[in-house]
Amino acid sequence: MPRKTVVIFGALNILWMVFAASQAFKIEIFPESKILAQIGDSISLTCSTTGCDSPSFSWRTQIDSPLNGKVINEGTKSTLTLEPVGFAHEHSYLCTATCGHDKQERGVQVDLYSFPEDPEISFSGLLEVGKPVTVTCLVRDVYPFDRLEMHLLKGDHLMKNQEFVEDTDVKALETKSLEVTFTPTNEDIGKTLVCGAKLHIDEIDFKLKEKETTKTLQVYISPRNTVISVNPSKRLQEGGSVTMTCSSEGLPAPQILWSKKLDNGNLQLLSENATLTLIAMRMEDSGIYVCEGVNLAGRDRTQVELIVQAFPSDPKIEMSGLLVEGNPVNVSCKVPDVYPFDRLEIELLKGESIMKKKNFLEDVDNKSLETKSLEMTFIPTTEDTGKVLVCQAKLHIDEMEFEPKQRQSTQTLYVNIAPRDTTISVSPSSILEEGSSVNMTCSSDGLPAPKILWRRQLNNGELQFLSENTTLTLISTKMEDSGIYVCEGINQAGKSRKEVELTIQVAPKDIQLRAIPSESVKEGDTVIISCTCGNVPQTWIILKKKAETGDTVLKSTGGEYTIHKAQLEDAGVYECESKNQVGLQLRSLTLDVKGRENNKDYFSPELLVLYCASSLIIPAIGMIIYFARRANMKGSYSLVEAQKSKV
Repeated sequence: MPRKTVVIFGALNILWMVFAASQAFKIEIFPESKILAQIGDSISLTCSTTGCDSPSFSWRTQIDSPLNGKVINEGTKSTLTLEPVGFAHEHSYLCTATCGHDKQERGVQVDLYSFPEDPEISFSGLLEVGKPVTVTCLVRDVYPFDRLEMHLLKGDHLMKNQEFVEDTDVKALETKSLEVTFTPTNEDIGKTLVCGAKLHIDEIDFKLKEKETTKTLQVYISPRNTVISVNPSKRLQEGGSVTMTCSSEGLPAPQILWSKKLDNGNLQLLSENATLTLIAMRMEDSGIYVCEGVNLAGRDRTQVELIVQAFPSDPKIEMSGLLVEGNPVNVSCKVPDVYPFDRLEIELLKGESIMKKKNFLEDVDNKSLETKSLEMTFIPTTEDTGKVLVCQAKLHIDEMEFEPKQRQSTQTLYVNIAPRDTTISVSPSSILEEGSSVNMTCSSDGLPAPKILWRRQLNNGELQFLSENTTLTLISTKMEDSGIYVCEGINQAGKSRKEVELTIQVAPKDIQLRAIPSESVKEGDTVIISCTCGNVPQTWIILKKKAETGDTVLKSTGGEYTIHKAQLEDAGVYECESKNQVGLQLRSLTLDVKGRENNKDYFSPELLVLYCASSLIIPAIGMIIYFARRANMKGSYSLVEAQKSKV
């Protein structure tokens, strides 16, 4: 064989040996060495081989105990399933794989634990303030318990911590607990109690090896300080009503139970409300009434005795009139149809105070029903409002049970206060310009609160109704709105009145300045300078005479200035100035004074003759001129011819 061929064959042989070595028979197991399983779970142990196409598998425990599991072989893989895991499975498991003459073995340790549930918190009884109670923290079905640690917290306070380190010879699930006794207080209400447990096994995930349970403390307070209030009284008249209210302290708030004690001592349940009301009571309603405050922590009881007394009829309270503060009033307490009245006692009370008391001790000769009364006079005050006036009648007869028979009537006092301190406020002012607005607000003290009435006083003195509102508003006022406005506070006890005068101011207008009888007079005449200003009240009128050297203010009366025997120097310009707080107006006139001629008659005799002569001569001259002109026109002039022509 050639040398080259030998070398190639040797190389191939080496490669085959390397390949065969790489494909040698091997066995693997999963998990590799140890598995920690919780009791009750399911686990699988898997054995697999390489380097053999058809291996055979077998499983056994190291101490040849039963497998207590199910084996499934699939080709080069064999699986041992343990379900559910229990103490019988806590062994070292061996997997044997055989391939021809070659056999290999691998093992895995199965360890167990049990920590299935959260801790439980329980109490030996209700948590009641001031009473010791034991709290228990419980962990069920734990294994191995020698690795267990437990603690108990109240709020941030560690109450107890315990490690269970005792040896365990027996494999079993055990329940371990931690107990603490404490006395709850009010400060514990709402606090959180924490029970924690930890299993010290490193292989367990943190969430699985630590568990805790929390519980909010519900602290109870047993019912106590149970009290009953009775209104109006524990002693009642037949036919009357009573309201009894019961209260009890505790946590949670106690439930209220009302019962009546029967003759045999048993309790008859009446109500589960805090208030028990009895109406139209009879004598058989007398007895002991029991109130109980009940909650989960206990119960507390108190009782009250009601006495219902018989009497012919209730007393009657009568007043002589309305109760008005400061006004004396007569009050009487009448007891009708009473017998025997010599055993009768009548009391009149105001609140808790006895106003008057009377015993009717006179002898009774005849048997008859009589009406007796107790009377008195008192002066009400505001402090009496709301107080209860009680008329109480007692009939002292020894044979009447344990207490004298009695009846009473009550009346709540309401003292009226007549209106007073009535005031009016005006905004912006009681003096206004025409066209503006005004608010007038009235208030009055009294009881009951007085009703407000607004009226206006007319010229004839009568009052015109305007409004029942507290505030009276006038808008766009006119001068006619001026006047007296009256506010009255009225209630059933009386009335109170207040008034205000409203003045609407108008600027002067319609000024008239006149000279009477005329603005042109003769010297020596009497003349009146008169100035008037429309219908505007409260207007100042000033009369002046104008002059270059200065105005002269005239002494006028009622806007008139009288000139007796006028002189020439009285002539001139007269001015009237009318003004008020709103404005002013001016008017003026000119007075003319004419002089008279001294000792001359306007129609003297000489003047009359001259007048008559002139009246004849002038026509004659006119005729001569006329005839002369005609003669000139004919060329001659003849007086005879002229006369003929005239004829």
